[in-house]
Amino acid sequence: MADTTFLDWPFLDQRHRDHATWLDDWCGAQGNALHRESGDVGADCRALARLLGDAGVLRHAVPAAYGGAGERVEVRTLCLTRQTLAYHHALADFVFAMQALGTGAIALFGQESVRRAYLPRVAAGEWVAGFALSEKEAGSDVAAMATTATRVPGGWRIDGEKTWISNGPIADVLTLFARTGEGEGARGLSAFVVPTATAGFAVTETIDVIAPHPLATIRLDGCVVPEDHLIGTAGGGFKIAMAVLDMLRSTVGAAALGLARRATDEAIARATTRRLFGAPLADLQLTQAAIADMALGNDASALLIYRAAWAKDRGQPRVTREAAMAKLHATEAAQRTIDAAVQLFGGAGVVSGNVVERLYREVRALRIYEGASEVQKVVIARAAIAAAAGSSAA
Repeated sequence: MADTTFLDWPFLDQRHRDHATWLDDWCGAQGNALHRESGDVGADCRALARLLGDAGVLRHAVPAAYGGAGERVEVRTLCLTRQTLAYHHALADFVFAMQALGTGAIALFGQESVRRAYLPRVAAGEWVAGFALSEKEAGSDVAAMATTATRVPGGWRIDGEKTWISNGPIADVLTLFARTGEGEGARGLSAFVVPTATAGFAVTETIDVIAPHPLATIRLDGCVVPEDHLIGTAGGGFKIAMAVLDMLRSTVGAAALGLARRATDEAIARATTRRLFGAPLADLQLTQAAIADMALGNDASALLIYRAAWAKDRGQPRVTREAAMAKLHATEAAQRTIDAAVQLFGGAGVVSGNVVERLYREVRALRIYEGASEVQKVVIARAAIAAAAGSSAA
């Protein structure tokens, strides 16, 4: 991280500064181990999970009682970790993020027996976790979910199909959402822990995307899980999903910020060493304007991200508005920053293997997953309207 001035902001404590500095140094020392690209993205992710587990990085994704680093999972530390890993290698950030997302509901609402069975393995990097919410007709509209879970003696039978499931091809355990029918729409959803070795679970399709990640469509046919694998209460799945996303959505912005900061550093290095018309590219006012926009976007994103994370860590029950603002601004700003960096590189910027070319592919999905930008605008607008109505009533 070239720019570390944000570490001195009052949102962060000394332990956060120490963690960010240590992780940045650790990433820089890993070399090819962190930038593993064997051609098998699933194998690479498993290797990264073990690397991050052995280094203790994944301990920040689970509570201390189950092998974690802190008494509870802290959002500021998650954000710092994602920002730092994304700066160095986006796939390492993906691996860390999925361990946190895949076990967030278990840590917050799961039965003690299930927490002890799965969380230590995830913290050690021995098991890979995932989060199975989306379906072909139920992405942003979670209430349209069709996968069902039915009570059977000793547990629940799950039937249906999920798609766009990160880590789907390689996960050992998933947090999965299904319709249990306690009410209409979102009121009838429940959350379950599903080990992928369970009979009836199958990966039916792997999905190739522009920045390789292990994505899949999965099928569950009579997949039975024990009663204690119900997370929280039957019918409480939507609230559980929103609570997890509420906690982790700002970390998506942090990952975007890590990519944007890397693009900014690459662009500045290019502009100060590339000569054009007999002078450094950086001497051109249009180049300076582009770099100014990058720096402005980065700082504005960081302020929104660490405000949201600080508010959650200090006990604010919901940070839906703050997290939506952080994700929306940071991901959109990162897209603009990386696009501008590619432009400054000219033809070299679209050559396969160039850092900014890789960043250009990696940033795009962040504006979609965990709530597309359009969804975040709806969330922010509704919060603003509700706040204005409450103020008027008072």
